[in-house]
Amino acid sequence: MSNKVAGGLYFELYWGENLAEAWSYGIEQTSIHAAPDEKAVLPLYGFTLPEEPFLIAERTERGWLIHLPPKAQVEHKTKGTAYGPVPDTQLHLQPGKTSVELMEGSTLRLSEGQLFLQVQGSVVKERIGPIDWKEMGWLAIVGLLFLSLPLGFLIAGPSPERAAENNARALQQAAEKEAARRKGMGLDTPMRPITDAERSAKPDAGSGVNVPATFRVY
Repeated sequence: MSNKVAGGLYFELYWGENLAEAWSYGIEQTSIHAAPDEKAVLPLYGFTLPEEPFLIAERTERGWLIHLPPKAQVEHKTKGTAYGPVPDTQLHLQPGKTSVELMEGSTLRLSEGQLFLQVQGSVVKERIGPIDWKEMGWLAIVGLLFLSLPLGFLIAGPSPERAAENNARALQQAAEKEAARRKGMGLDTPMRPITDAERSAKPDAGSGVNVPATFRVY
């Protein structure tokens, strides 16, 4: 296992089994100080810190060194394993101070009471740099192609005469479809032919009836 963590750091603070907070720090961060203060780089509550702010992590030539709060217990694990004691080779003991090397692919768990602080290497290895002139050129070409599509449609699109022809064709197809539907239902011919006498006959308006001025119906 490599002892060099090339990226940043990722912290998760648990209260029992519940995740309370999470913080991520990029590769440009060289030191992380913790304090029970929202304005701190790492706003850490519930752990006993010897001073405020407390240097909890710093980058060295070998990677990240995690400094333990004096009352915190520490465990470590790798992917697919359970938490266990930290090997002596990762411990750095100084008078009144204990530090642990964070290995690549491993997770440290600091605990005090019901609080657990997990520390591991961040998945973000490096930040995206500024766009160079080549990328700007490709971006400009893609932008021009994107803008040219609607313009080309307007230039090479159908003329008004072609649009009118298409509309007439669509109406003709709709009329033929409607005629076929009526024919299938037997509605295209009447039940019997209408005679000339019926066509020339005036409609019967009925007989006239004189109604009194006062008329009641019982």
